[in-house]
Amino acid sequence: MARPKNVKYIFVTGGVISSLGKGILSASLGMLLKSRGLRVAIQKYDPYINVDPGTMSPYQHGEVYVTDDGAETDLDLGHYERFLDESTSQTSNLTMGRVYKSVIDKERNGDYLGATVQVVPHVIDEIKDRMAEQAKNGNLDVLITEIGGTIGDIESLPFLEAMRQMKLEMGDGNLVNIHLTFVPYIKAASELKTKPTQHSVKMLLGVGIQPDILVCRSEKQLSLEIKNKVGHFCNLNEQDVIGLSDCETIYEVPLMLLQEKLDLRVLKKLGLKGFKAPALDYWQEFCNKVKYPKDGEVTIGICGKYTEYPDAYKSIIESFIHAGASNNVKVNVRLLRAEDAELETFSFAKELNGVHGILVAPGFGDRGIEGKIRYIQYAREQNIPFLGICLGMQCATIEFGRNVCGMPDANSTEFNKRARFSVIDLMEHQKKVKEKGGSMRLGSYPCIITEGSKAHAVYQKFLVNERHRHRYEFNNDYRKNFEENGMIFSGTSPNGELVEIVELKNHRWFVAVQFHPELKSRVQKVHPLFHGFVAAAKDFLCSERDMSVEMPSFIPVSPQTTP
Repeated sequence: MARPKNVKYIFVTGGVISSLGKGILSASLGMLLKSRGLRVAIQKYDPYINVDPGTMSPYQHGEVYVTDDGAETDLDLGHYERFLDESTSQTSNLTMGRVYKSVIDKERNGDYLGATVQVVPHVIDEIKDRMAEQAKNGNLDVLITEIGGTIGDIESLPFLEAMRQMKLEMGDGNLVNIHLTFVPYIKAASELKTKPTQHSVKMLLGVGIQPDILVCRSEKQLSLEIKNKVGHFCNLNEQDVIGLSDCETIYEVPLMLLQEKLDLRVLKKLGLKGFKAPALDYWQEFCNKVKYPKDGEVTIGICGKYTEYPDAYKSIIESFIHAGASNNVKVNVRLLRAEDAELETFSFAKELNGVHGILVAPGFGDRGIEGKIRYIQYAREQNIPFLGICLGMQCATIEFGRNVCGMPDANSTEFNKRARFSVIDLMEHQKKVKEKGGSMRLGSYPCIITEGSKAHAVYQKFLVNERHRHRYEFNNDYRKNFEENGMIFSGTSPNGELVEIVELKNHRWFVAVQFHPELKSRVQKVHPLFHGFVAAAKDFLCSERDMSVEMPSFIPVSPQTTP
């Protein structure tokens, strides 16, 4: 196996429409190359002016994916980590906002020695320098870069120009552009249409870039005739036109690209030889478990405030796919709008009919909070398996304080700064923070787990490291009261000051965590909490015929009072 002397570069661009799956394509190709023995890293370049997505609404951007070193990044980095089983970092996501901020800071410091600062060369050089930094930091053979947006977007032009210049500077065999396009199927004509792909490539040629490989996303498989036609009009051999038709699960994409020989085309164009054939039996086995589970189906309700946009909970949904495979069941996700549970006409029995577990999702702000609390009360009193994540844990303690510990107006100071029982409060080091961007408790922190707890039963460890993204924590002034009433603080920071995991003694499976376990679940390494939660839901399914107790359709909550 001959290692390349220099890092080889692959750029993935997209055309025609957004949301075609550049992230899945990049992750899949990375996984195939890694399975051949190459050392691979993937990064995402986003064209928006935000410094990072940390302050963006989930409706605008989907979930914010947090890395071990505390970067708030694009959700595509979750795909990279799940497919490659490699951790990303601060350098794995670059936004145009960060590029411009760096350039302006340098100008203010006089680094450009009085020059007129321009997009070319200064912004372009900054992008290329960031690329070189990522290549130097890792022990890499191949660096894959996904460029966000679609060809024709004004804001992505600097990234494309940087790629064009790099290809000229590095020469053939060192940089490959893979362009992902859409080939629509017109049902009335029973025909695949290639013209949108042709126009997309024409726009790419207009900025000086000839794609090396085309990946054509379509509803139907591309025939050899279609590939020949696309190649003819886009200056490509038909072998460099790769079909990518719809499949049942995104985890089949690497297998489909392997069949289409995308990895072989990339290796040839980069001049890489002597690498082993990929052994993907384990990946095929995982896909089979996802598609053909042996033990039936369970349904998990995800209660949140962004349920109209599932990408806000992308890593949670993917974690349930992993946990379903590890438990030999299919996990059906039912998105539950938290605000609906605040209506007097709302029926828990109706909304949760056929649900075998409830997860209360992370988030910020007071919208839908009372609905989340009512869902948690229902799960606790009906003995339904429950998992709370971040804000979900905070809501679980608020509910417990109100309805078990005799604190009718227990709350978080995030929602009521004058709450009489502030069971959730702003962390001490957050009280002086003024800027919102990148200032939360972010990244990986250790957690000590109590022996004999449900958390220890699933982790089988006393020390774990989990990723965080929050400003508020459980108020230790109330810990003794909660413990006396049956809540177990089964995970804490090493010094015992910060509560990381809570659970209930007399409940089949009630666990809530301050961190984000969904960010560390992988195809081959399902997160223990998700595996345990789905196992509990599976057990609940087997016993639900014996459950006949039903809660009232509306659970009154004591009005909030302040001193």
